[in-house]
Amino acid sequence: MLVRFFFLGLVFLNSACALLVRKGSQEEIKQITVQGQVRRYILHVPASYDAQKKTALVVVLHGGGGNGRNAEKMSGFSAKADKEGFIVVYPYGSGRLDERLLTWNAGNCCGYALDKNVDDVAFIRELVVLLKRQYSIDDKQIFATGMSNGGMMTHRLACELSDVFSGVAPVSGAMNVPVCNPARAVSMVIFHGKKDEHVLFEGGVPKKSVDSHPRVDKSVAAAVEFWKNRNGCAQSPTESHGKIQIEDFSCAQAGLAVYAIEDEGHTWPGGEKGYFAADEPTRELSATDVMWDFWQKNSRP
Repeated sequence: MLVRFFFLGLVFLNSACALLVRKGSQEEIKQITVQGQVRRYILHVPASYDAQKKTALVVVLHGGGGNGRNAEKMSGFSAKADKEGFIVVYPYGSGRLDERLLTWNAGNCCGYALDKNVDDVAFIRELVVLLKRQYSIDDKQIFATGMSNGGMMTHRLACELSDVFSGVAPVSGAMNVPVCNPARAVSMVIFHGKKDEHVLFEGGVPKKSVDSHPRVDKSVAAAVEFWKNRNGCAQSPTESHGKIQIEDFSCAQAGLAVYAIEDEGHTWPGGEKGYFAADEPTRELSATDVMWDFWQKNSRP
């Protein structure tokens, strides 16, 4: 039975992109109770933090099957926070286990969170409220990003928490929410590999998936079209830099950019593999660096 459980766990992680990582971060796992449920997160505050100055906050969401430590390892956002002087938080999704094989309720995916209709939007909102009480957070500099299932959840946050987030960056995640009516425009930069078999660039049924819920993902083009209209963007020519194709739109209300990567699988570009058998991330760009620069150029006035 133990062998079978271990095998099934590895299979799930192959599809959902994440493996529990216990090394690399020394921050303790913190807790917050939301709607009677204990939720967990890891917080990284740079040594340069000054309570007398307003500081940016970045929320980083792990992929399906992962956790906060996995998101920290894949993205390298703690090192970026130390360099740029912002706070980063890695929330934990929910699951039958407290700290592993966790998912987000992102619309039509994934796993336990979808089965139980977990209100992850409320969790993220309350987490941001808590951190704003504890630290000097700049309301105009609160951002969200996520990988895979976390990228899908990032889209949902842009749709439902546009009053909280001024910019977001889905990585390898489709915009699968059935309805999106953001009250405010949100700056959006999308990263997606064209050879992704877990969340297809062109949309459709995933080629690789063990999630119990059959799903059809929306295409990257569908997400771009939605945010182009919402943010008041004009069509932009595509620029190619090696295997990276970039569309950087001129927008009236909030920024929009897309980084499409030829021959790239299900990855965090420029980051670390989520587990030993995962697709190898490109080294032609760092999604972490690019999204941070994009947010700084497209912050709310």
